[in-house]
Amino acid sequence: MATESATPPSESRPVVTCTNVCRTFTRGGGSRIGGRTSAAETVTAVDDVSAELSPGDLVGLAGPSGSGKTTLLHLLAGLDTPSAGTVTLAGTDTQSLSRRHLTRLRLDHVGIVFQHFHLLPALSARANVAVPLVELGWSTRRRRERAEDLLERVGLGDRLTHRPSELSGGEQQRVAVARALATDPTLVVADEPTGELDTETGAQVLDLLREVATDRAVVLASHDQQALDRTDRQIRLRDGARVDTA
Repeated sequence: MATESATPPSESRPVVTCTNVCRTFTRGGGSRIGGRTSAAETVTAVDDVSAELSPGDLVGLAGPSGSGKTTLLHLLAGLDTPSAGTVTLAGTDTQSLSRRHLTRLRLDHVGIVFQHFHLLPALSARANVAVPLVELGWSTRRRRERAEDLLERVGLGDRLTHRPSELSGGEQQRVAVARALATDPTLVVADEPTGELDTETGAQVLDLLREVATDRAVVLASHDQQALDRTDRQIRLRDGARVDTA
């Protein structure tokens, strides 16, 4: 099943590009105060941001809470589409796709690592890693082999049948990284990937993301300056606007 207008990524071009991207939200409105109906408020979460990520890039999104990091991360990953500007993921303008085809594009090209792991508690580490492959229609045998290979790669070859409750926080995050790699994505996005981990364990996860970035683009949003210092460059946001790179 192919995405609408999708073209395969090439090492000679960026994995994802955003150009003059804005994302606004409307909140409030409709409530009555003193006999008057309050007006809706428009909030600009991302304001005219441009960026480009290529294979081999490990990029940090920096900025205080409310600066737009998570919103920009979602736009880059195709979890959301911009209100203005364009996001081109794997050669395709995300706004040009239906919801169904955007979901498929994301499944084919994006791996996501969450702060709180988001593992399914009833499933083993191996089954959790294989979840995205079910959507792709892989056979049980292929899913099993792929999950075991990835868990071995992240140092959990002896934890295949363990459930999340039987794993440490660092082990759970490594399972989450393995799951993000299951479809061999061209882009991996990580939202505060070390936020639930101690310093030593967080450093191990960052080492893993560095290894992952050798043949794909990785972007992580973080408040942790030590984590950001280990990226190749940083995109700094304030009030939704890009203010600095390093």
